[in-house]
Amino acid sequence: MSRFFATGTDSESETSSEEEQIVRAPAPVYTFSDDEEETKRVVRSLKEKRYEELEGIIHSLRNHKKIKDFSSALASFEELQKAYSRALSVIQKEENGVAPRFFVRALTELDDWVTTAWNDRDARKAMSKGNSKALTSIRQKLRKYAKDFDMEITKFRENPDLPDDDDERKDTSSSDESDEEEKVKEKPRARRSPEPPRRPPPQDDESSDSMDWGSSSSESSSSSDDEIRGAATLREKFLKRTTERDEDEERDRRRARRERKERAGKVSKKDQADDGGEWETVRKGAATSDKPKMFAKDSDIDAALVVKKLGEISAARGRKRTDRRAQLELLHELRTVAQQHNLGDALQLKLRAATVAALFDYNPKVSDAMKPEYWSRLVENVDAMVTILLAHTDMVLSENITEENEQLVTPPYQVRGCVLTALERLDDEFTKLLKECDPHSNEYVERLKDEVRVSALIDRVCQVVERDGSPQEICRAYLRKIDHLYYKFDPRAVKKDLPAGEETSTKKMENLCKYIYANDDSDRLRTRAILSHIYHHALHDNWFQARDLLLMSHLQENVQHSDPSTQILYNRTMANLGLCAFRRGNVKEAHGCLAELMMTGKPKELLAQGLLPQRQHERSKEQEKIEKQRQMPFHMHINLELLECVYLVSAMLIEIPYMAAHEFDARRRMISKTFYQNLRASERQALVGPPESMREHAVAAARAMRRGDWRACLNFIVNEKMNAKVWDLMVGAENVRAMLGRLIREESLRTYLFTYAHVYASLSLRSLADMFELPRQRVHSLVSKMIINEELLASLDDPSECAILHRSEPTRMQALALQLADKVGNLVDSNERIFEKQGSFFQRGGAPRGEGRQRGERPRDGWARRQRNRRRDEDRAHEE
Repeated sequence: MSRFFATGTDSESETSSEEEQIVRAPAPVYTFSDDEEETKRVVRSLKEKRYEELEGIIHSLRNHKKIKDFSSALASFEELQKAYSRALSVIQKEENGVAPRFFVRALTELDDWVTTAWNDRDARKAMSKGNSKALTSIRQKLRKYAKDFDMEITKFRENPDLPDDDDERKDTSSSDESDEEEKVKEKPRARRSPEPPRRPPPQDDESSDSMDWGSSSSESSSSSDDEIRGAATLREKFLKRTTERDEDEERDRRRARRERKERAGKVSKKDQADDGGEWETVRKGAATSDKPKMFAKDSDIDAALVVKKLGEISAARGRKRTDRRAQLELLHELRTVAQQHNLGDALQLKLRAATVAALFDYNPKVSDAMKPEYWSRLVENVDAMVTILLAHTDMVLSENITEENEQLVTPPYQVRGCVLTALERLDDEFTKLLKECDPHSNEYVERLKDEVRVSALIDRVCQVVERDGSPQEICRAYLRKIDHLYYKFDPRAVKKDLPAGEETSTKKMENLCKYIYANDDSDRLRTRAILSHIYHHALHDNWFQARDLLLMSHLQENVQHSDPSTQILYNRTMANLGLCAFRRGNVKEAHGCLAELMMTGKPKELLAQGLLPQRQHERSKEQEKIEKQRQMPFHMHINLELLECVYLVSAMLIEIPYMAAHEFDARRRMISKTFYQNLRASERQALVGPPESMREHAVAAARAMRRGDWRACLNFIVNEKMNAKVWDLMVGAENVRAMLGRLIREESLRTYLFTYAHVYASLSLRSLADMFELPRQRVHSLVSKMIINEELLASLDDPSECAILHRSEPTRMQALALQLADKVGNLVDSNERIFEKQGSFFQRGGAPRGEGRQRGERPRDGWARRQRNRRRDEDRAHEE
């Protein structure tokens, strides 16, 4: 009976097959042992899950770093923070609250990357707007977030090459996984059962139908078995076969690699290859092989051989694929060889000069600063050159000596080179280093400490140049010394009782500048020396010496033809001279020195203390780079707020009395346009609040002085806020405040007399002295001076100590009428001039031109006649 029917005979099967359709059962799906092992579920701990999540985010973060995608890096960093928060409970339980090392490594790498990108200003400017904004955000968030991991980051930076905790975990997990894979590969062979025997063919004769059904069933079963067997055979053919020997070798290799890493104490940058080989680090630049030997083993090393080798090394300078670092190493080795064989100091000097030249060549871009470590090596080499020159009086280092005329073996020694040029370039590189640093960071302070080394080196070079150099070279060396001296304040220079024989900076400046005045052949050095000398005098309140030196030099006439650095020095000198005049109480001179600088509205650019955005046109990159190179280091800046305050207070003390004296004068001129505009803008405001900024304090004080309220004016200028911002920054702040109080009282008295003199018939000098808290002699002097200058029409009565006022000033109505008459006269005069220019176009009916005037009178004569008549009437009224 066929297995497709539950019961019945052959006849029944025939009838059933004819009557109804047979539905076959679906073939069962068999699961093999290989599939069971491949889809085996792996149970992981919570620690592994959290750590894998952190590692995935860190991996994506490193990918974003490679393409400099700050926007995606910001998003990944925020995800990293959230993932670490989720893993915090596991870290506290497993690691005792200490962040895992791979996480600390990721934070440190991210911090270094963000800091490097932030310091590269040129690259920041080239960024897109979104990338730049993302860089700012990630920098702020990272600095805030990294504060919680300061100890871990500091500990990591001490030993950054130690292996991470996850490396060992990965090794163990990888070994476990490999063991699991090995078991998986072994299990199918263990579980696979032998092939079942085939069914023998039937022996008895059966009906044709039953034979057909039986043969079909057996064929289907046998074909399915063949398919299963073929699939298994094909899978075994392509699977990697492993033997126990291969597994043992792989396990030993991993164990040896892990032990080697632990013994070396660091992790290689790349995983080792399967065969145990390691990656080689290829240096950037020229593809150099092993360093060649300096000399042959049996060669006789002398000065000529060393010079020849030096020529070979120097011949590679400037070539495209020259490794500059290798050149420095070769020069250092060559100097060591020369020192070991005692080839003399002259050869050492030549090798040092070649090293200095190679160090200057190490920086390919002239506009960029050198690295600090190479600059320190540069200072050491130049200092060694100066030491050798000072130790040997018979040794000369000069650019005029050719290589053929060099004498390196026997005295007198002659070496080609120039220590003064090396010093000048070293000093310029030091200035570039200061400009590259953030002026508000500790790095700037550390760099500024090196100025002591530079100044000491300049003094020693001056000794060498004074002994061997020409007068022009001595002037160049002295100017470098002046550049580091002129802007520094020396407290000993302002003392009266200075010990005898002690030399101050003022005396040093005078000696250095006088030598340059007498021996300089170029006008540039002399001009810079004069400006530095004036600056130094003004810094120590030597007003008269500084003023006389400026007037005698006539620099104002020709300074516009000088180079930009000299013009910047001139602007700095005028600014400091104005501050000196103000400290000495010379308000008009202070205003005159600062007016040209402050009226432009760009003192920051004129003093080379920064760049202002331009509205009309943008600067090109080349122009901006050139202007940045001209900027002054931060420690040499002049306080711009102090400068503006001094200018506004000086303008107030001059402008307010002048405005009161010429209140009704239509032809009144402005003394200070900037101050006048600020005052007018304040008067237009409907509601004026209490002053906040320094400029608002100056304007409020001017308005109070205009009313004659000197106490309010003094309170606006001298208070705690203004003292902290401005006046405490000056030398002798107490004297400056006392001087300001005196000047404000005197100018307020003058303003009061100009404004209210027409109200009084006589004024008591004692009352004025009590009102403005001034000495009576000073009030008498001020009133007398005003009468002499015809600013006040009055006379003094000495017995009664009164000022008798002559009521000759016009009343307000008369003053307005005079203004109107003056304006009408100007209008008539302009109309007559236009009429005269038009000529015959205005002639009507043959009437003569100029009808209505006196015969023979020209248009200009009519205006002159009216002016004479008006003056005669005014003189007659004055006499009456």
